[in-house]
Amino acid sequence: MLRHSLRLLPVLALTLVGVFALTAARPADAKENAVRVLQVHPGDGGLVRQIHHYRRVTWRWQSVMGVRHTRATRAALGDPSRRYKVWVRNLWKHRAKRAHRLAAHPPHLAGWLCIHRYEGAWTDSGGPYYGGLQMDLGFQRTYGARLLRRKGTANNWTPLEQMWVAERAHRSGRGYYPWPSTARYCGLI
Repeated sequence: MLRHSLRLLPVLALTLVGVFALTAARPADAKENAVRVLQVHPGDGGLVRQIHHYRRVTWRWQSVMGVRHTRATRAALGDPSRRYKVWVRNLWKHRAKRAHRLAAHPPHLAGWLCIHRYEGAWTDSGGPYYGGLQMDLGFQRTYGARLLRRKGTANNWTPLEQMWVAERAHRSGRGYYPWPSTARYCGLI
């Protein structure tokens, strides 16, 4: 018991120093908010941080694929049980691995790679067409608006992100027709 208390002593000291530093630097009416900003979960060994990490990774890959995000609850943060937090962490870790595995294999991977071979480098920035699949700005706005806002034009996207944006166009009914000549060379149309 004494050992456990001694291990928590530095965490408690840092927490108190942080709270006092935050409250001293803010006006009196913001003191309640200052305490909420600094949240330490002593004794969880970083499990909550790991849960957040795996959840962000899962949602990132789901966004790349254009699928709905898996829902999350706050139960892991409120439940004091370490065993439950470990279970939730492992669940999100499994989901992150599965989402990455699915994202790494777009349904028409061979077709996109063939089109890329004839189009350009993944980092081709010569407008009006960008990236390895030579997407124009209208195409990027329509099928990759979030990536366009976050990362800029397609030459700044990863090859997987470029292929998934093309996959969205394919699923919308356009097929390989945005690349008519190249798709014919590849035998796709």
